[in-house]
Amino acid sequence: MSCDIWLPDEVVELRHRARSAIERTLAPVARRIGAQEETRDSFPWDAFRGLADAGLFAVPFAHPFGLGLSYPALGTCTVTEEIAYHSSSMAGVYDGQCILVPQALAFASDTLREALIPELVSGQQAFSFATTEPDANSDLSVGAMHTVAQETSGGFIVNGRKRWITNSVVAQWVAALVRTGERQTMLLIDLKNSPGIRVGDPDLKMGHRGQLTADIVFEDVFVPSENVLGDVGAGLSVAISCLTRGRIGIGAAGVGVAQAALDLAVHRLRTRNLFGGPLGRMQYWQFKMAERATEIECARSLYQKAAARLDRGEASAEPEAAMAKAYGTRVAVDTVRDALQIHGGYGFARRVAETGESVRLEELYRDAKILEIFEGANELQQWVIARRLIGRDVTG
Repeated sequence: MSCDIWLPDEVVELRHRARSAIERTLAPVARRIGAQEETRDSFPWDAFRGLADAGLFAVPFAHPFGLGLSYPALGTCTVTEEIAYHSSSMAGVYDGQCILVPQALAFASDTLREALIPELVSGQQAFSFATTEPDANSDLSVGAMHTVAQETSGGFIVNGRKRWITNSVVAQWVAALVRTGERQTMLLIDLKNSPGIRVGDPDLKMGHRGQLTADIVFEDVFVPSENVLGDVGAGLSVAISCLTRGRIGIGAAGVGVAQAALDLAVHRLRTRNLFGGPLGRMQYWQFKMAERATEIECARSLYQKAAARLDRGEASAEPEAAMAKAYGTRVAVDTVRDALQIHGGYGFARRVAETGESVRLEELYRDAKILEIFEGANELQQWVIARRLIGRDVTG
């Protein structure tokens, strides 16, 4: 039902091109990615490099590194929605590689950018973005962080632990937020060539099994001064600028998941006969699907508006960024739950043993929940909205 009537032509064309590439490279392996248990060898390199070969990792970058779009944030989020329609896991991988890290690299030196962006765009190297710790997640205040960087001759010595870090099991580089004195700094760290780094085994999660996450442990790791992203002591503002974009992307992923669930539900309502007629004849489900379709269109408009504000050069996309994340991901969870209910036992089952029938809904159900949690829990997003609405002098 969706019609990109107001989107720039370049983004409409990108959506069509991305959809074709995703159906060719990701869709054939998406069910494998969603079902397999996380191991060090299970990173979906085939899908990852297939998306890169299709030029989708170049979307966020200007020439000479990327596509040079006039609307790179809107384009990247549109691609995220298209990926999430087939694999929420891979949308999470894409968010790290093509939303969080590119924004972090915007604060890097020209030397680092010239060396690393081609590796990112080609898909030859995976990249990570690390802010969370065992005791620091939505709260990234100095007091909550325990990964510390001490200044030394020519750079910093880093000690600490990061947790839930996407792509870390396979990544070459990580942009990591660390504590430096009473402030924070963002450092770009070579994971594979820096003595003192240990990356743990992948976490075993309920869903998003293709989005490998793990701990990164730093023990007296030297990071040269030229690897500071932005200024020393300004790392939190760098991290927030990345996470704001990431939250819009997660809102877009929620839209993709919700659209996939809605399409499955509508097909079932049209083809499942019950009490002498199609299930879709029941007014309850007619009204419920009409409600969900309306919500999906609203969620899509929210992420598009937030991304368009960034592309216009506005310093902040709030409160639309928080709205897009909180609303889009809630709609995803609600729509998947309804679609599973419509399918009954077929939605709950991974596979019917006798017939081999399989519906993607159990995977969507497992995957959708994390969208409400990571990159700033939805409760935090509501607080951001409230602060804009009521004022920080009242809300705190």
